[in-house]
Amino acid sequence: MGLINYRSARLVATAKLNLGLRVLYKRSDGFHELRTLFQSIGLADWIDVQYAASRSREVTLESELNIADNLIVRAANALLDETGRGARVSFKLTKRIPMGGGLGGGSTDAAAVLLGLPALMGVRVPMDVLSRIGASLGSDVPFFLHGGRALGLGRGTELYPLPDGPSEPVLLVTPGFPISTPEAYQTLSARLGGGAFSTAGFEDEVWRSDGRRFYRDKRASLENDFEGPAFAEFPELATIQRKLWSTGASPAGMTGSGSTMYGVYENRRALVAAEVGLKRWRTFRTMTVSRVQFRKLWFKQLGEHSDGLNWPPSNSTLKNGN
Repeated sequence: MGLINYRSARLVATAKLNLGLRVLYKRSDGFHELRTLFQSIGLADWIDVQYAASRSREVTLESELNIADNLIVRAANALLDETGRGARVSFKLTKRIPMGGGLGGGSTDAAAVLLGLPALMGVRVPMDVLSRIGASLGSDVPFFLHGGRALGLGRGTELYPLPDGPSEPVLLVTPGFPISTPEAYQTLSARLGGGAFSTAGFEDEVWRSDGRRFYRDKRASLENDFEGPAFAEFPELATIQRKLWSTGASPAGMTGSGSTMYGVYENRRALVAAEVGLKRWRTFRTMTVSRVQFRKLWFKQLGEHSDGLNWPPSNSTLKNGN
C-alpha cells in the first residue's frame, strides 16, 4: 500500500458588509426580492484543508463550534457530487468572524471551499457551476466567489461588479448578541404588510459612487431596511450608530440583518481614536478589500495549487487529481 498523497492549503475566507440593503417584497419562491451593495472586508475565518484522491469519499470537519449540517461539509459534498470524484478531505475551521452578525461567516466559508477545493483536486469547475452550487447553499455565497464591491439583486445572487476604491479602514462593533436572519425576515415581512418598500434613491446612490471613496458628503450609509425593526428591539444598536457618526465614520450602519455595526473612516488614526469611545463593546479593526486584492489573496494562499492566471483558481498542470 502506497503513501497517501495529500495536498493542503490554508484558505482565508473574508467577511462582507452590506452597504445598504433594501427588501422589496416576498417572491413566489419564498425568498425576498433584494437590492444590496456588497463590500468585501479583511476580517476572515481560516480553513485548513487537506485533500487526497480516493475511490471512496470521506469529508471531515474539526471545529470548536458544533454546527449541525455545516456549510463547509455541505459545500465539499456538493462539489464532489458535481465532479463525480471520490476524495478524502479534512477541514479545520478557525472561526474569527462573529456568528449571527450579518457578516456572512457561514457563506464565505462555503465559498472558500468551492474556490479552493477544485484547485487542490486539479479540476477546473466553471464559475457558473460554482455559482449555481453556491446559490443552493445560501444567497450570499455567490458574492463570496467574486469579492470586491458588487450590486446584488434578486435574492442577492444576481451580481453586478462595481468599481473598486482604495482600501479604507473599517471598525466593526459587535453588541454581544446575534440576530436570527429568519426571524429578522419574518419581522420585516410583517412590516411589509403585503406591499413593497420603495427603493427610490437607492440606485442613484449606488451609481453615484465613483470607485474612489465612499459617500463622505453623507452622514449615514445607504438605507438598510432591517435597521428599523432591529433598532426598535435593540436600542443599543442605534446608540452604537450615533457613536460611530460622532467619531467621523461615514458611512456607518448595520450590516445585513445584524447585529454587527460598522463605520468606515478616512484613515487608521481616526479609526483608532474612535475605538476608544466604543470599548464597552467588542470591536474589530479591518479594511475594505478590492476585487484585485481578493484574487491576489486567493492566488497566494493556493500557491503551487493555482497557476495564478485563471479565475476561478485552477492549476492546469495537475491532471485527474493526481
